[in-house]
Amino acid sequence: MKKYNTIAVIGGTGKSGNYLVKELLERNYKVRLLVRNPEKSPPTKENLEIVFGDVLNPASIRELLKESEAVISTLGLGIPISQKTIFSETTKSIVEEFKRINLKRYIVLSSLNVDTDLDDKGDFTKAATKFMYDNFPISTQDKQDEYDLLSNSILDWTIIRSSMIELTDQKTDYLASTIDCKGQKISASSLAEFLVDQLESNEYLKKAPFIWNK
Repeated sequence: MKKYNTIAVIGGTGKSGNYLVKELLERNYKVRLLVRNPEKSPPTKENLEIVFGDVLNPASIRELLKESEAVISTLGLGIPISQKTIFSETTKSIVEEFKRINLKRYIVLSSLNVDTDLDDKGDFTKAATKFMYDNFPISTQDKQDEYDLLSNSILDWTIIRSSMIELTDQKTDYLASTIDCKGQKISASSLAEFLVDQLESNEYLKKAPFIWNK
């Protein structure tokens, strides 16, 4: 029996988010999808409800979470590009609204650059982290700030640190670790599968696993 039935999704109209929404619907979850741009609204489907709003507007977060039991975010900077502190700002709103309505489960897609106390990053992961800070310093630091916010919260959070996402419907075998990333790519379909799996698993509760193709 599933722990949750209705899942709020942030970032579900993005490249990896499309795969997440598809996976949730295939597993018979009800999905409340936050959409900023009406032109990006997906076709009408059973069990899919569109909530129009801006993730940076706390009122939109409040509306999205009505009747929702858990949240998964695959939020990116988007097109046009959002403000570079969108990740921590969104998480602040989520934490506050979760407190108000007594929700707990929050699953977030992030990137390799995030550091935790458990890490023992190898050369590839260190190089990827340095590249992100050198080229995208504000948004990269903001993802670290997002992790710090969640790690100090009372939420039942999981942050997934993915390698480069391959936009493919093919599901591949994958590996996960809370210490280091040993591969450079992950199938978007496999990533979506892993994200949804976290709804029914406590294995990575309050942890930040890396994931990559086996």
